Amino acid sequence: MESSAFDLQQARVKQVLFKSRLRSMLYGVREPDEALFSRPVNPLGQWLDTVVKPRYGQHPEVREIELVLQQMLGTGRTLVAQYQNGLIEESRTGLDKINAQSDRLNALFDRLSQRLVLRDA
Repeated sequence: MESSAFDLQQARVKQVLFKSRLRSMLYGVREPDEALFSRPVNPLGQWLDTVVKPRYGQHPEVREIELVLQQMLGTGRTLVAQYQNGLIEESRTGLDKINAQSDRLNALFDRLSQRLVLRDA
């Protein structure tokens, strides 16, 4: 498997883990953890800063990925705050927004991957 494809697959795994941890918080299985929403600590944020930006930061998709990731982290933080304030159903309904942001990230990963394949061809 080519390195950039592998890197993007790792991003998808990290994104699924983020959503799983968030869902666990909103269903009371896991204690809320503010670190999950901190880009420098979040595994997807770390991947973006240490792997993607140094290698592919010149591509416009990377800036869009950064923006959508920041939005997703902010949305997750808001949902946990709603949950902690007793707005349980509202917080869980907000997972739809997280899923939409996740879909946007996946589309951007696909675009970046396509760009890299064309570049390396």
